[in-house]
Amino acid sequence: MKLLNKSFSYWLRVIHRDLGFLMVGLCLVYGVSGFLLNHMDGKDPAFKTTETKVELKKGMNADEIKSVWNSDSGLPHLKKVFRIDNEHFRVMLERGVGVYNSLTGITEYEIHEKRPVIYWFNRLHYNRVDGWSFMGDFFAFSLIFFAVSGLFMIKGKNGIAGRGKWCLLVGILIPILYLILL
Repeated sequence: MKLLNKSFSYWLRVIHRDLGFLMVGLCLVYGVSGFLLNHMDGKDPAFKTTETKVELKKGMNADEIKSVWNSDSGLPHLKKVFRIDNEHFRVMLERGVGVYNSLTGITEYEIHEKRPVIYWFNRLHYNRVDGWSFMGDFFAFSLIFFAVSGLFMIKGKNGIAGRGKWCLLVGILIPILYLILL
């Protein structure tokens, strides 16, 4: 019965603390994935890309490219070849893609290999896993709860009535000013 007599702020702190511990795994998934996605530099961080160049015979057509390509066991598996324009053919590879230049015989291609942990973090972050929407929503509402409950956890001169209001104001102004100055 003593638990029912506890104050609102007591329960706020207990829920904030316990939910915070529960959310550590999700925070790591969304934090790591979000950081990597912010710094992609045009490449998907979930994949390691290896770029390679190979010189083949000049002037080949699609069937000849397939025949020559498949006879070299050091090359990745070729799935399809199709013409891009008068000089170039697209080569579709297992886990990759390339371009054959019929004037030079040069084929530049890239192979993509999954980075398993990052790949799955990003799949969760983008909500590309069946049934994950519930966890994504739970995480989002938990963040809202953390933000609001955190406002009332500290009392006095360091809380929302004191210097906390200035930090709150700056935190609200940062995205507003960014959008205005953009």
